[in-house]
Amino acid sequence: MAIEKTYIMLKPDCIKRGLMGEVISRIEKKGYKIVDAKMMCLDETVLREHYAHIVDKPFFPEIVEYMTSGPVLAMIVEGESAVKGMRILMGATKFEEAAAGTIRGDFAFCTTENLIHGSDSAENAEIEINRFFK
Repeated sequence: MAIEKTYIMLKPDCIKRGLMGEVISRIEKKGYKIVDAKMMCLDETVLREHYAHIVDKPFFPEIVEYMTSGPVLAMIVEGESAVKGMRILMGATKFEEAAAGTIRGDFAFCTTENLIHGSDSAENAEIEINRFFK
């Protein structure tokens, strides 16, 4: 096992619903360390870059509307196997598939507004950290 860094973003619905503290607490209780964090508002330019793999999908405008509806909390999270561990802690992207005890399983009620984003690989973590923490 190795110490890794991953990119985690608490999305606008997490902030609006007052769940930031709960989510951060779960991350820290799992043994991960938040080594950097900042509140930010995203624009369509950065979202087109971040979601380049779905820009051509018909639901992309809905994602832009949602992700620009309020601030996000961008974080660099560090720890043993942080990428995989955080993916497990977050739960499945589709809220109806997210297990109880995961962040999405306990708090998400739709797939679009699913509270949290986390890098899906060490390579993408590096790219996303560079994108949001230039």
